Amino acid sequence: MVSPEGGVSLKLLSILLLLGSLVSAQTQKPKAQFQSTEAKEDVALNADPSSSFWRGARPVYMQADIQGRSETEFRTEVRSRWTKKNIYFLFICPYKNLYLKPNPDTERETYELWNWNVAEVFIGTNFQNIKRYKEFEISPQGEWIDLDIDLDTPHHEEGWVWNSGFEHTAKIDQASHTWYAAIRIPFSALDTPAPAPGKTFRVNLFRTEGSASNAKEILWQPTMSKTFHVPERFGLLKLSAK
Repeated sequence: MVSPEGGVSLKLLSILLLLGSLVSAQTQKPKAQFQSTEAKEDVALNADPSSSFWRGARPVYMQADIQGRSETEFRTEVRSRWTKKNIYFLFICPYKNLYLKPNPDTERETYELWNWNVAEVFIGTNFQNIKRYKEFEISPQGEWIDLDIDLDTPHHEEGWVWNSGFEHTAKIDQASHTWYAAIRIPFSALDTPAPAPGKTFRVNLFRTEGSASNAKEILWQPTMSKTFHVPERFGLLKLSAK
C-alpha cells in the first residue's frame, strides 16, 4: 500500500517490522544448557570422579577453541551438583604439557593466575545486566582466584579483591596425564540465597593447556573473540531435582 505522497504506509511498515522480528526470533540459536543435579546434603570436597557424589552428576564437555574449532584432543568433562547452600563443579582435564607457576601458594589468592594453566567457571545471575558476573579459577596445583567482574569498568580484573569464600581442591595424575579440580561455591556469593529446582544461571566454562607460547584454550561455549569475557556467548546452567 502506498500513500498519496508515494511512501509506504505506516500500517504496512509496522507489519514488515513485526514479520522481521518474528523471523529473527525463530532463527536465533537456543542457548546450550548444562544441568546441575541436586544432592541431598553437602559432602567433603573431593576431585574423585568415581566417588558416589560425582557419579550422580550429568556431564557436559569442553571441546572447542575460542573460535569454535574442534579441540577433541583436550576434551574436558565438567560435572556439577548443588545443595541448598552450595554449587559444586568438577573438571576432568586431559593434558600433554602443563604450564605451572613456580613456587605455588595455595593458602592465598594468586593474582594473574590466568597466565598459567587453569580451569575456570563464569557464573552470572543478573539477566538484566549480563556484564556483571563472577569468575572462579583453579590451577592443577590447587592455586585459586575469584573475581567479581564488571565489564563496564576499565579494569575489570580489579574485581579479584572480592572474596567469595569458595572452596577448592586439585590433583595431577601423571600416569593418566589428567588433572582434576573441584570447587564449591556458596550460593550467597552468587546473590542467590534460596536456590531451587528450575533456577537458571548464565554460565561458561574454560581451561588452558600448555605453555604461554603454545597455549591451547578449550571452552564449552566458544566466544568467537580474542577474549573469553563475552557474556553474550554464555550458555545456561539449570538446577535440576535429584
